[in-house]
Amino acid sequence: MPGAGAAALAWALLAWALLALPPALPQPQPQPRGRRRMVDKEARFNTTYTDWVDADLLNIYAFNHSVRRNRTEGVRVSVNVLSDHKDLPVLFVVRQKEAVVSFQVPLILRGLYQRKYVYQEVSRTLCQPQTKAEVETQHFYVDVSTLSLNASYQLRVTHVENFVLRTNKRFSFNATAAQPQYFKYEFPEGVDSVIVKVTSAMAFPCSVISIQDILCPVYDLDNNVAFIGMYQTMTKKAAITVQKKDFPSNSFYVVVVVKTEDEACGGALPYYPLSKDASPDEPVDQHNRQKMLEVMVSPTITSEAYVGSVLFCLGIFLSFYVLTLFIACWESCRQQKRKGLLAAMDSPSLDTASLLGHARSIPDSFLGRAPYDSYGYGSFGNGSSGSAEGITDSMGSAEVPYGYAGQEQFKRRTPSAPMRPLSVAMGERSLENVAGRPRLDSLSSVEEDDYDTLADIDYDKNVIRTKQYLCVADLARKDKRVLRKKYQIYFWNIATIAVFYALPVIQLVITYQTVVNVTGNQDICYYNFLCAHPLGNLSAFNNILSNLGYVLLGLLFLLIILQREINYNRALMRNDAHALECGIPKHFGLFYAMGTALMMEGLLSACYHVCPNYTNFQFDTSFMYMIAGLCMLKLYQKRHPDINASAYSAYACLALVIFFSVVGVVFGKGNTAFWIVFSVIHIVATLLLSTQLYYMGRWKLGKVGDTAVSAAGGWQRGGPPGVTSPLSADSGILRRILHVLYTDCVRQCSGPMYVDRMVLLVMGNIINWSLAAYGLIVRPNDFASYLLAIGICNLLLYFAFYIIMKLRSGERIKLIPLLCIIGTSVVWGFALFFFFQGLSTWQKTPAESREHNRDCILLDFFDDHDIWHFLSSIAMFGSFLVLLTLDDDLDCVQRDKIYVF
Repeated sequence: MPGAGAAALAWALLAWALLALPPALPQPQPQPRGRRRMVDKEARFNTTYTDWVDADLLNIYAFNHSVRRNRTEGVRVSVNVLSDHKDLPVLFVVRQKEAVVSFQVPLILRGLYQRKYVYQEVSRTLCQPQTKAEVETQHFYVDVSTLSLNASYQLRVTHVENFVLRTNKRFSFNATAAQPQYFKYEFPEGVDSVIVKVTSAMAFPCSVISIQDILCPVYDLDNNVAFIGMYQTMTKKAAITVQKKDFPSNSFYVVVVVKTEDEACGGALPYYPLSKDASPDEPVDQHNRQKMLEVMVSPTITSEAYVGSVLFCLGIFLSFYVLTLFIACWESCRQQKRKGLLAAMDSPSLDTASLLGHARSIPDSFLGRAPYDSYGYGSFGNGSSGSAEGITDSMGSAEVPYGYAGQEQFKRRTPSAPMRPLSVAMGERSLENVAGRPRLDSLSSVEEDDYDTLADIDYDKNVIRTKQYLCVADLARKDKRVLRKKYQIYFWNIATIAVFYALPVIQLVITYQTVVNVTGNQDICYYNFLCAHPLGNLSAFNNILSNLGYVLLGLLFLLIILQREINYNRALMRNDAHALECGIPKHFGLFYAMGTALMMEGLLSACYHVCPNYTNFQFDTSFMYMIAGLCMLKLYQKRHPDINASAYSAYACLALVIFFSVVGVVFGKGNTAFWIVFSVIHIVATLLLSTQLYYMGRWKLGKVGDTAVSAAGGWQRGGPPGVTSPLSADSGILRRILHVLYTDCVRQCSGPMYVDRMVLLVMGNIINWSLAAYGLIVRPNDFASYLLAIGICNLLLYFAFYIIMKLRSGERIKLIPLLCIIGTSVVWGFALFFFFQGLSTWQKTPAESREHNRDCILLDFFDDHDIWHFLSSIAMFGSFLVLLTLDDDLDCVQRDKIYVF
């Protein structure tokens, strides 16, 4: 049948196809792995075991030792792999009762940029568990295994001698990166705080000192030592203060680890050799990178010492309050005695006689003053007859209106022969107008420009300020209400600055201290760790406490100024002739600003010392710049009350100085471009300020009519002397400067019109140009101190000039300011000595900074920098008193007989 045949054929073909296929390959079966052989060995301490291990062998060494409850002995495991199989290391596992420690050999540790360093010899100290029994036998096991075909090694387990550190006992030891060391210390009875000091004769290799609680495991490798506890890097010195309250077990571990690289301690990175065939990940063998160290634990001061130090600090500065009160009472008694003596005289009032410049009817020795009848200006003249050059041309015998606020103008005539200076003629006016002066004027609706509404103000200013010899009356012509308001702005501005500056500073340093306490990283703050006494959360309370002097003495200075202002206002209200017409004009706004700046210096210095470091250095220096600037402004204001800088421009300049300070510290180190720019700015600013001071502000690089003008007091055609167009300087400014220099210095060279001012400014320019050259050549690392030195040098120069000119003018220095000058100079000398001791510096790494640390020198509580705080606060207070009392000898001298310099 055809259908049956077809089916048979199909089956035949299928059978043939199945038989033609190749046989299936057998699937591989997993081969049974041979069991690793374990060899248990009883081992003993202080015995070196040289053995081998492979992939099929596991060596187990069993150790046991006795542990006593009151005695702790350290156990150290040392291994050395003799085979060179870096890709197949030998694994060592130490199994203890409460901990497991494992490490491989060769040991590979990573450094900066993930560099690998390999170590063939490794030693680890085992963590010792606590026991409650009197004597207990503890067992531990060392397992040795590897995947290498054959690896030989040496194993040795020893007891650690002097594992427990003793109080005030030095102990020396060696450590490497693969052989760290740690020791135990137990607080003795009655000791609440100790300081751990670690020293070394060699700066490198860099190491890390860590204080850890008695816990297992102990983090004693370079890659994990920062995981727990307190730690700091070290070159030659390290010191950590440990408080008992932070360790519940009343004991702790002192861990010493040698780092793989020295970069963290200021050292150079090692050369990383790479051959052509080696991969970048090839580890480097550091061979014997070993450091010898010495550790000693000593008790710190007790709580009674804290109390005694606080009382000592308070006693020093509160004594100034007592001394000030005593001097005030003594002065009050003298004034009462003087008034009684004057009341008994039948002759005209001494006040009137002095005010009129007449001879006194009683000897000056009775009043403790020198006579001022023969007032002169050094070599420029004797008595009241000074040179009339520079004013006769403009004044002649014309009637000059001269008035004060709230008083009718009166006229006086300058005699034509013989010619006398305006300042002398002022001394002859009657006192009848003085008696009619108003009492203390209100500050309402008073602006500084009120005086400048006069039609001839520009002419009047040039007539007065370009005279060859000026008196204070010439520069005290503005309404006193205007000036009082102007100088009060200094105080309110600095008070506002202080509030907005201090609040974020306090918040920031609290955050810094919190980070230090939480992380345990003591490299964040640059303390003098050998004399850092903690209190609460503060790490260095002594450095904060020593700033109390700035605050207390600044407050005392404010109280002194307040009392002086009250007395002065009372004198104005009773129309006291001396207060109205005599002495240096009394303006107290700058004094208030100085006292506030001193208090803020103490507050911000304390904030800086909460955690001194690179990022908050400006907290400690900002108000130092302000104090220096305010002192110079006050010294200048004494004889130039009308033309002193406004508070806004003064603080703007000080802000610019602080800006340069920050930029210099951040970018100035080794930056040639910055030093060139700063030196140019320094020199240009010095020249501009010199010009401003020399011409009393009466100069401008502009045009008068169609000709150029110099500010030397003379003029070409087009206008009166020194009066320039309000137009700003145009593109021809350089041409006009060269023209003025040519005409005044080359074509008709003559001596300077204002000799004394020229001498001061020449000396100032020499000093400032020298400082600029020094900075450009040397490029000091501490730019903030360099900038502060510039300010202090200029302040000292101006102060010395002021003293010299005061004596040349026939004036004298009374007893109190003289004693303040002498005492302040001595205190400044000692203060600078302690300042330059340099106990720490954030310009280096924390480890290098600790090389400068020193022990406490006062009451075992204060260090050299604390003494600097004490002495500098006293010296600043004394300097302020000098500025306050320097011209007290002029209180009975008319202002038109007090010369300007």
